[in-house]
Amino acid sequence: MIELIRDIHKACQAARRPAISFEFFPPKTDDGDRALLGKTMPALMSLKPDYCSVTYGAGGSTREKTLSIVDAIQREHGLTAMMHLTCVGSTRDQLREVVLQARSLGIKNFLALRGDPPGGTGPWVATEGGFQYSRQLVTFLGELGGLSIGTAGFPEGHMAQAAGKLVDWQHLREKIDAGADFVITQLFFDNDDYFRFADHMTKELGVTVPLIPGIFPVLSARQTKKFTDMCGARLPAPFTRRLDELGDDDAAVADYGIEYATQQCRALLDFGVPGLHFYTLNKAHATTSVVRNLGLAK
Repeated sequence: MIELIRDIHKACQAARRPAISFEFFPPKTDDGDRALLGKTMPALMSLKPDYCSVTYGAGGSTREKTLSIVDAIQREHGLTAMMHLTCVGSTRDQLREVVLQARSLGIKNFLALRGDPPGGTGPWVATEGGFQYSRQLVTFLGELGGLSIGTAGFPEGHMAQAAGKLVDWQHLREKIDAGADFVITQLFFDNDDYFRFADHMTKELGVTVPLIPGIFPVLSARQTKKFTDMCGARLPAPFTRRLDELGDDDAAVADYGIEYATQQCRALLDFGVPGLHFYTLNKAHATTSVVRNLGLAK
């Protein structure tokens, strides 16, 4: 049964267990599609996750692909799937069309994001007739009704927010006030960043919605450094040193990534996080290993 994600989190909270979710991206090839839906998804479904999400691509470039993958996941695997939606390159009317198309397929969970500039570089420029801020997208989705809306949070502050993370976190509070049901964070590697973020959001800003940490079990040193450069996440010095020691031995890096993510998640669970959201990169092994290490495979 496809559920609203806000209800999934309420049920997990009542059962005193964390919600487990996975993120995928739309593959660029038919072989990639077959690998995701025919191999990765069945392997991860053995863990009985609570839901998953599918990214939208730069500038909404994968709109049709995202819709088809979310639809396939829900139909073929019976797993609640959330569609990412960004403000980039779309007018209000175009976004309404996307949402109506999604709803016709039974898709009713959205992660509302501003999105990065096309190509990931340069200044952010809103599309005429569109939205400047993700808060406006959250409000828009709420007005359409019958949806569960998530949004993104940044434990280290958004890299584009020159005024600092406290200002960024205040803007997050505004998105929650606009109707966001839950928050999924950007990837991070130092739990203290999440702890400070969660404490400020709950104790200083009075936020009560789930603040779900985003976990990235690393697969290669080069890839990890590329991703963190793009999103502004900080790599702790001991973590970086170990990656440098392992170098281009991707198998060893992946083993280290599983070990590190397992320890990271254990500390987060001890803190009382409402769930764990894994950035899978469309691969099953690392995420499966971490979830099983934690004893969370249902």
